[in-house]
Amino acid sequence: MNYLIAGSSGIGMALSEQLAGNNRVYATYFQHPKESIGNTSYHYLNVLDEVIDVSFLPDQLDGLAYCVGAINLKPFTRIQPADFIADYQVQVIGAIKLIQACLPKLKQSEQASIVLFSTVAAQTGFNFHSMVSASKGAIEGLTKALAAELAPKIRVNCIAPSITQTPLAQPILNTPEKIEANALRHPLKRIGSSNDIANAATFLLSKNSSWITGQVLHVDGGIGDLKL
Repeated sequence: MNYLIAGSSGIGMALSEQLAGNNRVYATYFQHPKESIGNTSYHYLNVLDEVIDVSFLPDQLDGLAYCVGAINLKPFTRIQPADFIADYQVQVIGAIKLIQACLPKLKQSEQASIVLFSTVAAQTGFNFHSMVSASKGAIEGLTKALAAELAPKIRVNCIAPSITQTPLAQPILNTPEKIEANALRHPLKRIGSSNDIANAATFLLSKNSSWITGQVLHVDGGIGDLKL
C-alpha cells in the first residue's frame, strides 16, 4: 500500500513510523529536512504554494493523511481578521489543495482513505480557541461533504484530538505544572501521545475500517463528552 503523510513531526512522524513496517510511505516536510529511511521517503512540500507538486508519488495512492496544522491560542479581541485567514490557509486550504492534487492517484486504488485532523475544541467550547476552532470546524464540514461526494471509491474521515504531546503543543506543555494541570482536566488523567492519535489514523487508513466514512472520531481522553 502507498500512503502520503503530510507532516514530518509529532503525529505525522508517529503515523509514518507505524505505517512503514508493511507499506510504502511518502512523508512530507516543510521547515526541517529529514533523510529517507527504509520504506519511508521524505519530500519537501509547502502547502501554501499556489501549485502543489506531487510528482514524487506513484500512480496509485491508497491513503492520505493531512497532519499539517497550527495551534494559535489568543483572546478573540487580539486576533485580526488576517490572522484567521492565515490560519485557514494552512489548516483548510492546504488540505484542499493537496487532496485535489492527489485525487487522480487516490482514484486508482480499490478503496482509498483520506484522514483529516480537527480538534476537540471544534465541538466543545474552550477559551482562546476561536481561531483554531473556526478552521477545524471547517475541516469537519469538509470531511462530511467529501465523504459523500467521493463515496464509494474513497473514504474520508477525521480525527479530533485533545491536547497531545507534540512539538506544536510545546508552548502549552513546557513545564511539569502545565502538563499536570492539562492532564487533570481529562477524565483519563493524562496528556495524549502522538501514538495515541496515530493508532486511530492507522486504523482509519486501513481496510479494517472499510465500512467507516464521514466520521469525526474523538481521541481526546474523554474531555469532549465526559464531565466528572
